[in-house]
Amino acid sequence: MVPKKTLGLKPLSEIITVVLVEDHALTRTGLRTALEATGEISVVAEASDGVSAQAIILSERPAVAVVDIGLPGRDGVALTRILKSEGTQTRVVIFTMNEDPNEVLAALSAGADAYCVKSSDPSTVIDAVRIVAGGGAYFDGRIAHVVLQHFGPPLLSGESSSTVNSPLSPRELEVLRLIADGVGNQEIGERLQIALGTVKGHIHDILDKMAASDRTEAAVKALRRGFL
Repeated sequence: MVPKKTLGLKPLSEIITVVLVEDHALTRTGLRTALEATGEISVVAEASDGVSAQAIILSERPAVAVVDIGLPGRDGVALTRILKSEGTQTRVVIFTMNEDPNEVLAALSAGADAYCVKSSDPSTVIDAVRIVAGGGAYFDGRIAHVVLQHFGPPLLSGESSSTVNSPLSPRELEVLRLIADGVGNQEIGERLQIALGTVKGHIHDILDKMAASDRTEAAVKALRRGFL
């Protein structure tokens, strides 16, 4: 497929290059329009199957590949695994209708950096592309708890041996474990017997120390680094 070049409003060095891998033409068109409307994302190529997508991504070396799971020829999970095994620096955003926990966890295990559900607002995938391009991880709120609950251990009391190198204090780790368990701020305060304002203060410090843009990214980073 012929690569498509698009100039944004930013200098080329700041443009986030993306390859779209989606077998439905209308979905690709809509997503490309939404991404390029930001002025900071350029869709440099598209593919409609997993086999051609592999060749295109390895040739174009985009910052981000937005990949559907249900692809002909080679599915998105297998494609992600191959891209990661090739050592490419391309970050992978899974973009699919599938909210099945098994598919979510399979994609994450394959090395996906983000997982977005098509039924969510287009801003979700735009945020995901921006965040993973900057080195972060992103999971759609519709499936974030699935990811955190399956990759996080049962709620612990006190500090475990895996937290030795953590930049977080014991209290911040308690808060983050509750976040990873899907607990909201109000309930975190009730469980730890601290004021809501104190909870928010701890979360602010956690995001700063973990260089995370939101609660989910902080928890995912902590899980991946073995802090929880």
